Amino acid sequence: MDYQSAVKIYQADNSSWKEQAQALRSEMTLDEKIYMLSGHPFKQALPDMLKYNFRYYNVHAFPAGGCKRLGVPPVLFTDGPRGVVMLNSTCFPVSMLRASTFDTNLEYRVGQAIAAEGIAQGANYFAGVCINLVRNPRWGRSQETYGEDPCLLGEFGATLTKAVQDDGMIACPKHYAVNSIEDLRFYVDVHCDDRTLHEVYLPHFKKCIDAGALSIMAAYNRYEEEYCCQNKKLLTDILRDDWGFDGFTMSDFIWGCHDTAGCLRAGLDVEMVFTNHYSASKIKKCLKKGSLNMEHIDRAVDNILGVLIRQTPKLRSHSLEEVGSKKHRELAQEVARKGMVLLENNGILPLRRDAKVMVTGPYANAANIGDAGSSCVYDNDVTTPIAGMKQLFPNASLEEGDIAIVHVGSNREMEGEYFANTGYNLKKKPEKSGGDRASLRLSAEEVNLIKKLKGEGKKVVVVLYSGCAIIVEEWKEYTDAIIMNYYSGCRGAVALAELLCGEYSFSGKLPFTVAKTEKDYPDIIGIGQKPYTIEYAYYHGYTMFDKENIVAAYPFGYGLSYTSFDMNIAAMSQTEKEVLIDVDVTNTGHMAGAEVVQVYFGSKGAANGDHRPVKLLKGFDRVDLNPGETKRVQICVEKNDLRFYDNGHWVLDKAYNIYVGHDSQNAMCRNNVIEM
Repeated sequence: MDYQSAVKIYQADNSSWKEQAQALRSEMTLDEKIYMLSGHPFKQALPDMLKYNFRYYNVHAFPAGGCKRLGVPPVLFTDGPRGVVMLNSTCFPVSMLRASTFDTNLEYRVGQAIAAEGIAQGANYFAGVCINLVRNPRWGRSQETYGEDPCLLGEFGATLTKAVQDDGMIACPKHYAVNSIEDLRFYVDVHCDDRTLHEVYLPHFKKCIDAGALSIMAAYNRYEEEYCCQNKKLLTDILRDDWGFDGFTMSDFIWGCHDTAGCLRAGLDVEMVFTNHYSASKIKKCLKKGSLNMEHIDRAVDNILGVLIRQTPKLRSHSLEEVGSKKHRELAQEVARKGMVLLENNGILPLRRDAKVMVTGPYANAANIGDAGSSCVYDNDVTTPIAGMKQLFPNASLEEGDIAIVHVGSNREMEGEYFANTGYNLKKKPEKSGGDRASLRLSAEEVNLIKKLKGEGKKVVVVLYSGCAIIVEEWKEYTDAIIMNYYSGCRGAVALAELLCGEYSFSGKLPFTVAKTEKDYPDIIGIGQKPYTIEYAYYHGYTMFDKENIVAAYPFGYGLSYTSFDMNIAAMSQTEKEVLIDVDVTNTGHMAGAEVVQVYFGSKGAANGDHRPVKLLKGFDRVDLNPGETKRVQICVEKNDLRFYDNGHWVLDKAYNIYVGHDSQNAMCRNNVIEM
């Protein structure tokens, strides 16, 4: 039995992959089995990194496992999520902007492009399905994920998973689980009750597993005093026993594993990126001591082989010509155009193309495309804001103009993956080291610039760069329009110009809540704030704002347009497994545009109703409409997704209020009630 023989048998009988994995594993020596369990980047990846003086991460795919004698291919790892991180790939907008489109069909196309570029460059594994929940926008890696809501996270994560795996790659959702703090990611111990864990921090991971995800990455942090990479409750009890996961698990890089036997016993199959705790000497020592037995080794090997047998032969062929192609850059531009959010507009937008526009601010002539960590895409063709404006506004200038387009906010030195803590220095956070944001506010220099320009009599349009919320209260009154630009990818500057001139209408919606003050968000701890233990509460984001009657600056799901829309529930029905909501949407304005129908459910009359969210997003759909046009949209919600976790059991309430609207604050019930 060799790998090709196992694949042929599986292809003839798709139910036999477990048997083929076991048969193939039985041909392996102990050393070959152990070799399957960790990364081995030194032969190719390390020389490539040395060639570029460590300026680039993941230049080529990082290999893990494999068995040359039996023809078993290695897992070939590439990172994400704003594109393939290998050299010269297309830099797509960050995940947070993509979530703002509320368009999973568009996300599927992004996933197809990412898979094509990854496969063309030799990868078969994509670890860029980041679905951690944003509980506080200061979290440094907010840009890599899809927002604060489990439904939105789950739908987008599942879509990216499916898109990547439909092309033959192995998709890896991460970081499992309760990973929402960056500066202390190696140290923080997260505590939460089971209801909070299952209802708030795990549903999106299960959604990806249900969509067929074949791998999952365990996080650095601890959960209930145990590191996630050796947490049996997470890796075995929930992931495999409750959810039926049949792929393989992987550690976060280098510092994820802490104990050889502890990780393998808990259900961690692969140590990445180097062999350390899963070395032959350490595993054999554990076997000799009895802290491990061959069942643990064989189980992990079977999990890996089972995925390789099922998935790797499905890899489609892609050419290097697709990497950074015109088609993919046009897709990146389309995504940016559909995801940017118009927060304020006093009527100044759209602008005339012959307007005298001054492009200013710290990012006016910079390629500010996001984090410099493991999600960094090394795109050599990024359009700067001034270059993008000049494509549509011939009078655009860096020096003068009657209208100021002010590019301000964060960059990779202020937020993103945090590497300074890998040296275990917990005394003081170095400056310009990324990680969690120190503040959600603009710098004093940026605020002064906005006020100065307004004082000079200019019209002021502020363009915000960030992975998540920025507080606007201090300077909002000095602006004529505010735009959430995020980190909008290689062609985001052109997309912004298209929106500013009215070639297209804004249509993005916020996947998070923007507060009026930072105190309205849950706490977050940083370096020096010992003990490094934190309690994650049940409520956060719009559920907390609803429960505590906090008025947001901009609610979850909010976004303005150049046109206007009406929506009304036309019909409600249910089957044994689903609730169906038909909504009529009408473009009541004078310009073509897109609206997002948002459907929220709230418990009605539950016995423990005091501990129920007012409403939760359970479905959405994006619809394009011409002026005066009406379309009917049907939102299908699985009844299983309406359940609450109650003392170890999932329960449906007797009845639910149904809210439909343009955002979480605007959504109205109007006595729309459905009984289960």
